[in-house]
Amino acid sequence: MAGLRRRVASRHRRKGSPVNDQVQSAAPQEDRTIALITHLSGIIASFIVPLIIWLINKDKPEKAWITGQAKEALNFQITIILAWFVAIVLSFIAIGFLLYPVIWIGNLVFCILAGVASNKGEDYRYPVSIRLIS
Repeated sequence: MAGLRRRVASRHRRKGSPVNDQVQSAAPQEDRTIALITHLSGIIASFIVPLIIWLINKDKPEKAWITGQAKEALNFQITIILAWFVAIVLSFIAIGFLLYPVIWIGNLVFCILAGVASNKGEDYRYPVSIRLIS
């Protein structure tokens, strides 16, 4: 019974608790903001901003977390570009037009989820992504 109480209590920790403070202090605020911008920029600028952030920070060991987030965003945006290519090809047989809103909404939703998670300092992995850059 006491073990159950501890598990329930650990799920309902308050924001100022040591557990949540450890998660939020995993990356500096500047890196978390850059990761947020990197993920959200995929909605409008596609792969360009994640590519720039990755190229700038890839050789800096102290920026390993932001490099990982930029690679993740870049891989997802490459996957989105491939999905658009497939949808355009399938448009010639009238099926691709149905994929346009699915791709756009998927990109929007996953970029927002990634931005929110990275702003909290969490590592975010896109669930639907081809990992070409590792």
